[in-house]
Order: sequence, then structure tokens, then C-alpha cells
Amino acid sequence: MYSLDVNFLKDRPAYQGNTEKKRGKALKFPAGNLIPVYVGVGLGIGLPVLLGISWWFLQGKIVELQGTAAQLDQESKRLDTEIGNITKIKTETIAVKGETQALVSVFDQIRPWSAMLQDLRDRTPAAVQIETIKQIPPVAVVAGQPPNNPAGGLEITGMARTFNDVNDFLLSLQQSLFLKPTESRIVTATLVDAPLTPGAGQPTTGVIIKPPQVVKYTIQSTMSDVPASSLIQELEKKGTVGLVTRIRSMQQTGVIPK
Repeated sequence: MYSLDVNFLKDRPAYQGNTEKKRGKALKFPAGNLIPVYVGVGLGIGLPVLLGISWWFLQGKIVELQGTAAQLDQESKRLDTEIGNITKIKTETIAVKGETQALVSVFDQIRPWSAMLQDLRDRTPAAVQIETIKQIPPVAVVAGQPPNNPAGGLEITGMARTFNDVNDFLLSLQQSLFLKPTESRIVTATLVDAPLTPGAGQPTTGVIIKPPQVVKYTIQSTMSDVPASSLIQELEKKGTVGLVTRIRSMQQTGVIPK
């Protein structure tokens, strides 16, 4: 009923020796320091991981910097547009200021005839009579260049009782703020017969009465180039209220200095 298998080969010395040799070979480990092996394995695994993390971090930074660069580019374009607008406004402002200054300079050189005639009336001696007042156009000193004084000058003709009366009239004109004193002069002064009063004739007795002689004169002068804003008090004295009001209004706005 039972079979008994007995392997007597295991009890043989030769078999036991071979078994011990196999076991010895299987349990034998390499001798020496294993730290370099572990370090190499760690480096082999750690370096790719570190490189992967660094690459991912750099990619994120690149994307972030690209976004920042795009924002800065848009901001730069916006600032360039604003700078262009500001430059355009400055150019237009300079042009407007130039036109305004040119207009103001012309306006400031206005000499109201009402004020000038009143000034001549106040300065005419009792023995002097004015016949005509003519404006002399300005003359350019250099051809092709604007005249030094665009206001020009005046030529006054009339009659005076004596030469001294003509000289007194000239001295009075030289004190006028509307004329240049150094350029006021007597051009002509000659004795002529006084004109007859209209309607008066020679007497019927046949006696010829010779009229008295008077001095016929011509005086020329150059208008002053002093700005009208510097003659406000004189203009007020002559009754030029409108021009004075405009000048003071422009002084308040700063267009004309006070």
C-alpha cells in the first residue's frame, strides 16, 4: 500500500560537495565600496529630473516675459501716439502764438488819426495855420526788405505869420509822443502874399492894397514806433477810449505785457 522512495544520492559525499559549491556561488556578493555605484545611479536619475524641472520653469518664464513684452509694446505704441499728438498740439500752439503775436504787434502799432489830429491841434500856435496833412508811405532802406517803420510819416503844410512861428511849431511837434523828434524838420519856408479872404476885393477908389506877406511852410516828420500800449495815458488825454479799452483788455489776458 505505501511506497517508500529513498534517494540515497543525497547522502553521497560527491553530491553534497556539488550542492555546497552551488550554494556558495549563489550567495556570493561583489566585494568593495558601493557608494560610487549609488552616486552614479542617483545622478543618472536626478539629472534628467532636474533638467526637466528647469526646462518647465524656463518655459513658464519665457511665456511670462513674452506677455510682458507684448504689454510693453502696446504701451510703447500708445505713448508714441500720445507723443505725436502732443507734438502736433505744440506745433499748432506755436503757430497760433506766432499769428497772435503778429496780429498784436500790428494792433500795437495803430495810431488813431483822431488822437493824432487832436495832438496837432493842441500843439499848433495861434499864429500858425494848417492847410493840409498828408501821410507819407514808409520807404524801405534796403530793396526787398520791409521798412524800418511801417507807420510812415506826416507832411504838414500851411501858413504862419513869421518864421519864428514856424520854428515854434516845429519845436512843439518835436515834443509829441506820436512823432519822432529827431526826424521832424522844416522842408520849406518861404514868404508869400497872404491869400485874400473869400468875397473880399480891391477897393473901388483905384488904390491897390498889397496884402501882407506870410510864411508858407512844409514840415515833415516820422511817426513814432513806440507801441500804443506805452502811450495809454497820452491816448486817454486825446479821447481815444476804444483803443485804450482794447489794449487794457489784452494786457489783462497777458497777450500784451503791461
